[in-house]
Amino acid sequence: MALNQTNGGMNGQEVQKEALETSLFHNLKPSPEPLAYTPEIARATAPLYEKVAGVIPKIEWAAYAPTIYAINELKKARGAVILGHSYMTPEIYHCVSDFTGDSLMLARKAAEADADIIVQAGVHFMAETSKILCPDKTVLIPDLRAGCSLAESITGADVRMLKKRYPGVPVVTYVNTSADVKAECDICCTSSNAVQVVESLNAPRVILLPDEFLAKNVATMTDVEIISWKGRCEVHEKFTVEDITELRDANPGIVVLAHPECPPDVMAASDFAGSTSDMSNYVKQHQPESAVLITECSMSDNVAVENPQVDFIRPCNLCPHMKRITLDNILHSLQTMTFEVTIEPEIAARARVAVQRMIDLPASTVAGPKFRINQPAADVTLVA
Repeated sequence: MALNQTNGGMNGQEVQKEALETSLFHNLKPSPEPLAYTPEIARATAPLYEKVAGVIPKIEWAAYAPTIYAINELKKARGAVILGHSYMTPEIYHCVSDFTGDSLMLARKAAEADADIIVQAGVHFMAETSKILCPDKTVLIPDLRAGCSLAESITGADVRMLKKRYPGVPVVTYVNTSADVKAECDICCTSSNAVQVVESLNAPRVILLPDEFLAKNVATMTDVEIISWKGRCEVHEKFTVEDITELRDANPGIVVLAHPECPPDVMAASDFAGSTSDMSNYVKQHQPESAVLITECSMSDNVAVENPQVDFIRPCNLCPHMKRITLDNILHSLQTMTFEVTIEPEIAARARVAVQRMIDLPASTVAGPKFRINQPAADVTLVA
């Protein structure tokens, strides 16, 4: 919300809010000097540190706490909420985010959020999805460079080409895509509902874009013929069966949980396969003695906070795009109202139909994991 120049016509509560916002805006401008870790801030942030003490060393907290405090004060003054993806670092995920989860959860929360401003602690396609669902809200992303290899692997023109090549075949687009791509599809999906979305179309063939490995893993779960694209997540494609073998050899009895953006042979070598929310729920329900999450490595820290009895082994494949989002640039985003995400209205309107169709699907009633392990590879038609 913009800062008013006068107080004319405002009630006492509005004047108080403006005064607080103006004070915070001017006093928390970026500075070469770090914000001070004062006794007041130490007391105010102590409950947050108690929550994350198992994953953030005490010596680091003094550096994080002042910025965390500033963000939490300023977002209240701005009337903003922060959406934190599972791959954010713990100080962002647990200490400043108002809503957390995977892409599907954040899409739902964006649509439900009672706030004028949404700050997306995630990558650009997530911020676009929030804007698609909330056209009248201001959506900010702290770093415009926070992209995604999957989203960058395909364009709207590519989808139009596929629809000409396969006329009449419905198109499912992974939420990890640009608004331009979403606008060309019939319905969106995430890794947590991809099988359900594909089967909801009641079609013998479906185009599922753009993740090659997600498409192959979905194909093991359905009789629907899958046509896909040669897109890959640069984090998940790096995991190998040899990695899992080494982890098991070094940690006997470890439970291996894999994300469906991993190669099918990695999925087959794991004990459980599912989306980030599915993996988190598995750990909560089963409380294994030790576990490894075959996904972006910050997720292990975030799940460990809520499962202190589980010993997490952390192979670290970082997403360089997710890691562009930091406490400092979240604070700067709130201070300067940058960077605002905008989408051409005609594209946004068409993309909204596809995203809303996904949101409106009933919750899955399928018991057990969304993806089976130890399955033979399934054939899909890949287009590049």
